[in-house]
Amino acid sequence: MKFIGTRGTHKEKTFSEVILDPAAPNGGLYVPKKFPKINEKWLLKYYDVMGERPYTHIARGILKLFKIDIDEKLIEKALFTYLKNFDTQEVVPVVRIKEGLFAGELWHGPTRAFKDMALQPFGVILSKLAQERDENYLILAATSGDTGPATLKTFENRENIKVVCIYPHEGTSEVQKLQMVTTDAKNEKVLGIRGNFDDAQSALKNLLKDEDFRKILKENEIKLSAANSVNFGRIIFQTVYHFWAYLKLLERLEIEMGEKIDVIIPSGNFGNALGAYYAKKMGLPIDKIVIASNKNNVLYEFVTYGKYDLRDKNLIKTISPAMDILKSSNVERLLFDKFGENRCRELMENLENHGYFELKPEEHEKIKEDFIADFATDGECEEIIKRYVNEYNYLMDPHTATAIKAYEYLSEKGQLDKKVVAYSTAEWTKFAPSIYYALTNEDLDREIAEVEEKTISDKDAIAYIEATLDEKAPEMIRELFEKEINETVINKDEIKDEIIKFIAK
Repeated sequence: MKFIGTRGTHKEKTFSEVILDPAAPNGGLYVPKKFPKINEKWLLKYYDVMGERPYTHIARGILKLFKIDIDEKLIEKALFTYLKNFDTQEVVPVVRIKEGLFAGELWHGPTRAFKDMALQPFGVILSKLAQERDENYLILAATSGDTGPATLKTFENRENIKVVCIYPHEGTSEVQKLQMVTTDAKNEKVLGIRGNFDDAQSALKNLLKDEDFRKILKENEIKLSAANSVNFGRIIFQTVYHFWAYLKLLERLEIEMGEKIDVIIPSGNFGNALGAYYAKKMGLPIDKIVIASNKNNVLYEFVTYGKYDLRDKNLIKTISPAMDILKSSNVERLLFDKFGENRCRELMENLENHGYFELKPEEHEKIKEDFIADFATDGECEEIIKRYVNEYNYLMDPHTATAIKAYEYLSEKGQLDKKVVAYSTAEWTKFAPSIYYALTNEDLDREIAEVEEKTISDKDAIAYIEATLDEKAPEMIRELFEKEINETVINKDEIKDEIIKFIAK
């Protein structure tokens, strides 16, 4: 398989080349030149009446379709992380919540969020490639809360790898922050910035194309890569679980072969949704891909109105912080696929230079062929969390709640009339205070002066939920509160200098 850039490319690249160096020419992103196709015969090959085939069997089949230039033994080692580091044999349980609605739980990995689904195998492949080439790599990760912990976990103490994780100092949950600032791996550096996720992501993108920065890295014999979903090594693994979920519904006789389903995805940087779109493009019977947003609803506006408008918009802090994003990188890959290189470049340059682009009516219709969208307020998410615990005995985090709110609203409007898989992207333990306030009906108005007096710690909220709902937080979450904290907080304009100091050690 060959890869090309969304804004033009100097030459085609292989999979191993684009995961090691994800910065495409002209500020673009790498995408496959051509996608493989599947049909019902292919699905029947992986259809397992007894449900005994492991998740790795499906993942292996998808990677084989892409014909990536990675040795089979290395692929097997990478996929083994699903069996070794996840707390369930299924890897991604597909849980029936009620008639017609299923939760695809993507958070059973070591950091309890869906980013482990891609980053666990990705880390094995990238670090091994670096060792085989006798090259040293700096991996950059910008995070709104989940990519950071997952990146740090997969690369901790790996040879030939250094990692710098950039996160908004006041823009994650306490547990998410602790997962980052308690790392004791010598090859990793965590930088909290006084800013938001968009600032962190912009810094990462600028460093990827900063020739002076690359020159300094070269002098230190270090190459540059990234763990964000700008790297297609992330996206390829995010297509797999959509196939898995469909096959699970088949195995349980919830659907018939070829029957279309709808999927709902809590969306921030659009990588998870892009994986669903690519799966559909490959032939998986998906009808609508529902984009669920929080109050930072630029993706809702993009899908619903065909406009991406950042003018006069400020990032809003919500109880679903991993989705507190305005600049969703992977929309570019969708624009390229729908409209081609020239139009994609035009739209993205308008967004970068003017903070705005608008699709033509016929272009917007092409987006609506595959996508619909909704968004949820914090209050709506809290109501969903409490009601689903009481009515269905299903506990979800605030990000998943945005997906369930979209399910209810769009079903009522008649826009969803098929079996639905709503993807659950994080475990409740990562956002326990929000769960606590939802369950107790205490008003968590972050604007009022008394908020500090009312705020409960993550540790206490977890204890309350464990006692009240008979839930059990995993040990990797519990032990965070006892670990030593090593926190570095800087201004946005200090990122480059801090990284240079780190790699010079």
